[in-house]
Amino acid sequence: MELLNDNITANIKSDIIDRLLQGDYDSAISNISSILSRLHDNIPDKKRISYGIVHTIKILSEHLYARLIDAEKPVLSIACEIFDRSSDPGVKGVAIGMLSYYGLSDYKAVLPYFESAATSSDWKLREHTQMFFRKLIKKYPNEMKAYLSRLANSRDANLRRFVAETLRPVQENRWFYRNPDYPLSIIKEMFKESSAYARTSVGNNLSDLARQCPETVYDVVGGLVENGDRNSYWIAYRACRNLVKTDALKVMDLLKVDEYRYKERIYKRSDYHRD
Repeated sequence: MELLNDNITANIKSDIIDRLLQGDYDSAISNISSILSRLHDNIPDKKRISYGIVHTIKILSEHLYARLIDAEKPVLSIACEIFDRSSDPGVKGVAIGMLSYYGLSDYKAVLPYFESAATSSDWKLREHTQMFFRKLIKKYPNEMKAYLSRLANSRDANLRRFVAETLRPVQENRWFYRNPDYPLSIIKEMFKESSAYARTSVGNNLSDLARQCPETVYDVVGGLVENGDRNSYWIAYRACRNLVKTDALKVMDLLKVDEYRYKERIYKRSDYHRD
């Protein structure tokens, strides 16, 4: 699916890149928003569910970064100006995307902007931020492990949620399935999470990991239950929403319950018989 065509590419150069190089950030920022809308309009209706504004932000940020690098322009300062000057979450998302590519060669320069975006009051920007940060985790696993471990102990619930979300084993993080100790060594700092917003993300993280690493998550769930902490138990319960589909009795045994409820589905011990 090719969203960029010759007409849009020409408009990106004249309406965004040239304006940026002239220092006309207000016009460039306005045009970034317009180009995002045009890219979104190019997505076929049948693919709108899978590909939305997030996909267009990825495309435009990568294109802008590549063109500015090819022209040997100061990408870091340009992306930072876009981020600082705009209030639009989509435009800020483009800036964060550009910074993620720049961060592959200089991660220290971009971390303050990721942290700022991760604490934004706008949830859309927070979602864009955790998505782009995964690129840095893959390139700098040791450095980002230390960084995320620090954020996991932040007083800001948005930052703590950012940690759990950016460590979910989605496409960019599929290597976690081969090394589950990597994300677990970080999110364990949040196993007593008091914020429902961040706590849900921790539970979802474990639930996702259970798809490929069920025994690992069973072990984690058992430890969380024995912990005796109310928030730990909540995370353990949430972590089982995929496991219960394949071994409901084992899940209920671990959680010490006679039924497990998730959304509209209810699993009852009385409905199962041990062999």
